[in-house]
Amino acid sequence: MSALGNHILVEFTGCSPEIMNDVIAIERDMVEAAVKAEMTVINSTFHHFSPYGVSGVVVVQESHLAIHTWPEYGYAAVDIFTCGDTNTWAAFDYLQEKFEAKNYSAIEMRRGVINLLERMDFDLSSMREQATERQNPEKYTRNVWFTDKDEDQALSLRYTGEILFRKQSPYQKVSVLETTSYGKMLALDNMVMCTERDEAHYHEMISHPTMLAHKNCKNVLVIGGGDGGTIREVLKHQNVEKVTMVEIDEEVINACKEHLPTISSEFNNPKLNLLVDDGIKFVADADPNSYDLIIVDGSDPVGPAEGLFTNEFYQNCYNALNENGVLVAQGESPMFNSKVFVELNHCLTSIFDADKVNTLLFYVPTYPTGMWSFQIASKGNVNVKENLDDDYINEFINGNNLNYYNKNIHHSAFALPNFVEKLLAQ
Repeated sequence: MSALGNHILVEFTGCSPEIMNDVIAIERDMVEAAVKAEMTVINSTFHHFSPYGVSGVVVVQESHLAIHTWPEYGYAAVDIFTCGDTNTWAAFDYLQEKFEAKNYSAIEMRRGVINLLERMDFDLSSMREQATERQNPEKYTRNVWFTDKDEDQALSLRYTGEILFRKQSPYQKVSVLETTSYGKMLALDNMVMCTERDEAHYHEMISHPTMLAHKNCKNVLVIGGGDGGTIREVLKHQNVEKVTMVEIDEEVINACKEHLPTISSEFNNPKLNLLVDDGIKFVADADPNSYDLIIVDGSDPVGPAEGLFTNEFYQNCYNALNENGVLVAQGESPMFNSKVFVELNHCLTSIFDADKVNTLLFYVPTYPTGMWSFQIASKGNVNVKENLDDDYINEFINGNNLNYYNKNIHHSAFALPNFVEKLLAQ
């Protein structure tokens, strides 16, 4: 029986939960399914929901493919509608394979049965004139959103749909995406690590306030920091003689070298000793009194970074610092992760003494809540808040093309809102 269109309604079950929650993979596979069915793709719009689930539609010249997923059940509801001469079931076969579906149910319907319809005559001339102004673009448009989330809140960034790098390392999923507003973005396990547009906020503040207060950091140890931004800023200080960087995941380094060259620009600096190794073990085995500065540039306390938030690790850092050494640690957000923020502060004050530990706040638009912190602990007499040499700071700023840090930022970054003071007093 002749019909205007063919409609397949599919339920995929037993799918991989990880894939069902991966907006990047699902958008890619839905578009490719349309291509496999010899459809002409016009537009794709996909969104990831918090805490989980993906919805999206691929608009094709022949009609559409739509999906919604429930990762917690390994379930996907898929709707494939086409008109014209397309191999609709080729799209179905492709998605079944890519979703790793163990089972499925499918209903095929013929839509718009010709024998039951009456064709109507109407003037097409004006429509043809308008159609010449509405030609489909040579490359289809995409509306895909990357979401960094926990159970209660989320940050979403629109990206182009282009996946520049994606690999599952032994430790985490490493991705580099092209966002529409923030340039290229590095994500680890679907958490934003840095973007080209605002990475300087983080990397300048993790390095310059402490180094300009110390004024004589010659031997520096960086734990983590696989994107290369921290060592880029550290090596702007002419008095630095050696930087040892210990990053556990080589795939992070590889991804950033290839796709984020403005951030990873100093990986070939002769002053750098780059080690792909476990930073926790490295610090535990380090010689006492070795470093002027230790920077702990870790991600959130999950996966390979979890051990960077323990008393044992920071006691080992204390031992590895020389008598006038300073520690800088990524301190989380007092609003997004207040529990870890407070626990880290209490850990450091128990090791370095309360009057030797300071909290610095700064702002990164692409981090959850925007407000983030570093905890700075001094083993000796370096005071990062007082007795600063403003002329020395201004000379450094004038000689380097900085985007975020300046002397006024330095002085004000240690002024804490009342709610943060109350958190730290717990």
